Amino acid sequence: MTPAEVVDRARAVAATVADPELPMLTLEDLGVLREVGVDGGTVVVAITPTYSGCPAMATMRDDLVHRLSDAGFDDVRVRVQLTPAWSSDWITDRGRTALAAHGISPPGPAPRRTGPVPLSLGPTRREVVCPRCGSTRAELTSEFGPTACRALYRCRSCREPFEHVKEI
Repeated sequence: MTPAEVVDRARAVAATVADPELPMLTLEDLGVLREVGVDGGTVVVAITPTYSGCPAMATMRDDLVHRLSDAGFDDVRVRVQLTPAWSSDWITDRGRTALAAHGISPPGPAPRRTGPVPLSLGPTRREVVCPRCGSTRAELTSEFGPTACRALYRCRSCREPFEHVKEI
């Protein structure tokens, strides 16, 4: 097998690994799978955390190593790539569709800033769409959901609670 074929096969395997916190998404769908390459006989996979201190990084690494090892890659190394920083804009269209299908509101466009990031102590205003009924009449119930990258909302139209992936 040529090195390019090895990389293609390894990337295909790595692209199937599910996110441990949002299992309806693959790491590729989430946009954290950055690069797959070969260095000598080692498959090297680069992933970017959704935010610094993301507790799922160790599980992502372990899942990638196990899946690639099970596929016959004997030597696998996963490295963390911090630059450029992850953005919720990197979630694929397929990933956004999967989130909505599972009752989680996908993020809108990430904010664009230059210069210092302003500190706001009030709740963040977002354009949120209820994944159940499509209404934009949602109210924030908690800025932090089951993970720091999700917020909890309740739809004022259908009255159902739902999670929203924050724009980063």
